[in-house]
Amino acid sequence: MASAPATDGTYQKSSLRRVVTASMAGTVVEWYEFFLYATAATLVFGPIMFPPSDDPYAGIIAAFVTYAVGFVARPLGGIVFGHFGDKYGRKKLLQVAIVLVGVATFLMGCLPTFQQVGYLAPVLLVLLRFAQGFAVGGEWGGGVLLVAEHSPDKSRGFWASFPQAAVPIGNLIATIVLLILSRSLSPEAFLGWGWRVAFWLSVVIVAVGYYIRTKISDAPIFLEAQKEVAEEEHVRYGVFEVLRRYPRGVLTAMGLRFAENIMYYLVVTFSITYLKIALEMDTAEILGMIAIAHVVHMIVIPLVGGLADRLGRKPVYAIGAIAAAGWGFVAFPMFNTKDPVVIILAICLGLVIHSFMYAPQPAIMSEMFPTRMRYSGVSLGYQVTSIFAGSLAPIIATAILSGTGSWEGIAIYLAAAAAVTLVAVFSMRETKGISLYEIDRVDRERLVAETGAVKVAAQR
Repeated sequence: MASAPATDGTYQKSSLRRVVTASMAGTVVEWYEFFLYATAATLVFGPIMFPPSDDPYAGIIAAFVTYAVGFVARPLGGIVFGHFGDKYGRKKLLQVAIVLVGVATFLMGCLPTFQQVGYLAPVLLVLLRFAQGFAVGGEWGGGVLLVAEHSPDKSRGFWASFPQAAVPIGNLIATIVLLILSRSLSPEAFLGWGWRVAFWLSVVIVAVGYYIRTKISDAPIFLEAQKEVAEEEHVRYGVFEVLRRYPRGVLTAMGLRFAENIMYYLVVTFSITYLKIALEMDTAEILGMIAIAHVVHMIVIPLVGGLADRLGRKPVYAIGAIAAAGWGFVAFPMFNTKDPVVIILAICLGLVIHSFMYAPQPAIMSEMFPTRMRYSGVSLGYQVTSIFAGSLAPIIATAILSGTGSWEGIAIYLAAAAAVTLVAVFSMRETKGISLYEIDRVDRERLVAETGAVKVAAQR
């Protein structure tokens, strides 16, 4: 077996930076398009893709249900991309993912409205949303592993957090595009055709992201594991293998993801609904505030990733989970002031808290599984949670607001989710500075012990 890569002092950081750039480029594309849908669900799809209603929340809830379809598709994408990504490599599957999500998003911009084709409009929207979610489900695991497997052990938290920072960059670009369109067009023109331009622009971003991803290669540790899987019959990979051998890792990853995922979509998606519908604030003003918050999020994520390398994964994540439990009780009264500065502070606070959970995730989850099944493990733990966490968060929050007219139930909902994540934090192992080669060595010794026992039994 080959030796571990060069130590931190001799590691070729220029090569690592290229990998980080390639991973971020694709992630920016994926999340530009994913957030574009989230924003359009509140501002556009409700009134034009669904039957008219006297209830202002009805169309939004229907749009959020189609939004949730993408989350349902994400675990399936994670399983499929994880399986083939563990077999053929992270790079190849990431190129497929970026093209698929780009095509689906472009076609969303071509959709007819409910007024034009009736119920066919939401059906087509759901199908494209499923394709988009399927691709994004495969993107995250491959993107973060591409960086994590190239990173030095002592700074994996810092470097692997950069693909996470690409998420607010993609969201920021989507917000700016929608902001420009909403400010430069009349409300009628924006609803009529302006929103489509934002979806069509994805073609340009996809082309750039795809090109950048052709310039990098998989990490040496993956190439060695790939060779071992091909040569050794008893060395397997894929979702069933990871569930059989590392169920605790998958469950812990899901618990860690739970509150983080719910909080993110309350902060960046439901807050738009609350400010727009409940407080009747201007669309352009809301998008401007969200854009500022994305910039803050983008800056903070790598800083927190570095903090996880110094303090450890567990204390940093615990800070985020505890703070998340209290955010709703502080943020909604700040929203109700209708003061733009105070609202911006509330949203920024939410995303800073979110960073304490989000930034360490790639390193933590990469350190839970051996290389031969890492793509499947991290994708499963990360994406399955989104079905009952992020996908439902805007729907549940909107239903609570519609049914009670109050924000308190939403704050309690987030606090309960944070309690679940805190349990997962306390149950996880501290893996700061661990070698991925060491994880593979332990996994290999377990396999040798098991196959040896089988041979002895067969001889008897």
